[in-house]
Amino acid sequence: MSAIKAISNTIGQISEIAAAIAAAVQEQGTATEEISRSIQQAAQGTTQVAVNIVEVNKGAAETGSVSTQMLSSSRMLANESSRLAQEMDRFLLTVRAA
Repeated sequence: MSAIKAISNTIGQISEIAAAIAAAVQEQGTATEEISRSIQQAAQGTTQVAVNIVEVNKGAAETGSVSTQMLSSSRMLANESSRLAQEMDRFLLTVRAA
């Protein structure tokens, strides 16, 4: 009878070990799922940052283009202003001479 008791005890121990292994596997699965979710969130965040960088780059390019156009318009306006001042001077000279 002691052999049956020893076998029964061994089976009980094996059962406990198997249950502990099953619990550890389940915990590891849960941790793996959490890691996977975290990686997905990080990937989504990285994608959003990349999209934002592209948008900022576009905005900077548009700002540069508009600035160039403004500079060109300002130069044209300055030239026209100078030409108008010269025409005004000629006009005043003509009026004074008459």
